[in-house]
Amino acid sequence: MQRSQHNLKSRFTKAQYANAVALGKSRRRGGQAHKRSRTGPRNLKLPFVPPEDWHEPKENGAPYRIIVQSPGDGFRHILTPKDVRARLADLPEWMTSELEVVQFSRMTRKKQSFPCYGMQWGASIYLYPIETGLIEYYNAPPTPAQVNEARMYGGAWRETSRGVWGLHWNEESVRDYYLNNILIHELGHLVDSRNTGYEARERFAEWFAVEYGYKRSTTARPPKKITRRHHPSGRSRTKSA
Repeated sequence: MQRSQHNLKSRFTKAQYANAVALGKSRRRGGQAHKRSRTGPRNLKLPFVPPEDWHEPKENGAPYRIIVQSPGDGFRHILTPKDVRARLADLPEWMTSELEVVQFSRMTRKKQSFPCYGMQWGASIYLYPIETGLIEYYNAPPTPAQVNEARMYGGAWRETSRGVWGLHWNEESVRDYYLNNILIHELGHLVDSRNTGYEARERFAEWFAVEYGYKRSTTARPPKKITRRHHPSGRSRTKSA
């Protein structure tokens, strides 16, 4: 009964079919189109065609624009255009000089079949909404890497019932995750002009997200409080709270 009430997500990406026009566009800039899946790596033997609007790169040096779509029933956008602009303004200008569009995309039934948090395609970055209740349900246990990544930003995996795992966020942690991981990760794909292979591009984007996102996130967090615990001997020792 409990399983039927959850919007379960498969952690295995479904097959993606070729579309010569879209695939050709995706190769025009930045190599292959990228999808940062919350479900695991895609089938590298199949071309990836994202179910998204293609924004033709203008390459005219104009400031990037932000497009906001309705998130869809049961979903919400975590960030606002103001959040994105403030975060990107903290970065050196060369990192955002080629960015032309940031789109807050709508979650559709088709997109739920291979859910992702964000994607870079051409000169655009797409950010996807998350469940309104900030709990994502999956029908398979997370990998150690997925557990560690969620923990880095305050997310927690729990087995909510037999065969059902939930990734739990709170307001602060999920905003941190989108601002300092998802957004920066996708920007890393955009600025990566050296790597062309999928795995190499992923490694670079992961490094970029840690270097320019996670480290900033941890620096911004307040230091742990230090308390003095006194013992019967009269001596004290310092211990982290």
